[in-house]
Amino acid sequence: MTTKVDLKRDLREVYTATRRPQLVTVPELRFLMIDGHGDPNTAPAYAEAVQSIYAVAYAAKFIVKKAPGGIDFAVMPLEGLWWSSDMSAFTTDDKSVWDWTMMIAQPDQVTPEVAKQAQATAAKKGLAAIDRVRLEPFTEGLAAQIMHIGPYSAEGPTIRMLHEFIADQGYERSGKHHEIYLGDPRRSSPEKMKTIVRQPVVLASTRR
Repeated sequence: MTTKVDLKRDLREVYTATRRPQLVTVPELRFLMIDGHGDPNTAPAYAEAVQSIYAVAYAAKFIVKKAPGGIDFAVMPLEGLWWSSDMSAFTTDDKSVWDWTMMIAQPDQVTPEVAKQAQATAAKKGLAAIDRVRLEPFTEGLAAQIMHIGPYSAEGPTIRMLHEFIADQGYERSGKHHEIYLGDPRRSSPEKMKTIVRQPVVLASTRR
């Protein structure tokens, strides 16, 4: 019988959130990643990147499952890091200046060798961005997070609540704005979409 791994279950604290902000400690995890720039709603490069990272993720899943003594695992939710060279611009509606890294968490069994094989398999689909997908460890450490329910375009009040919580707890923001997309926009109505909004933090005194 094939062993099954569920990272979302094993890392429940990291992949669940409430409507009230909370602090969490995020361990180092390994991700498939792909970088890009521009408005995710209009930039063709964004859609290509998402298609490519999913293609590699599913190829890796089946490679690991078919290996001797292999395991089965659910493909994890899509995640995104978002930032801008001018962070004041990041808080506006001008998404054309945004930089982003889209990510999908991987179990330990997805080694660099498996990722390379998965990339070669996925390349047969002819997706332009396949060669930009990489496997890389990522550590956030202490972070604050909150659940947003509703369309992505209505995240503003949720993000402000999270930032206010961070300041009230004596922390300040550190690192990149992070979102974890728990729903599929193709299958869920916008008002029911669930997104974990996360922000790494440090004690405010450590930067003075």
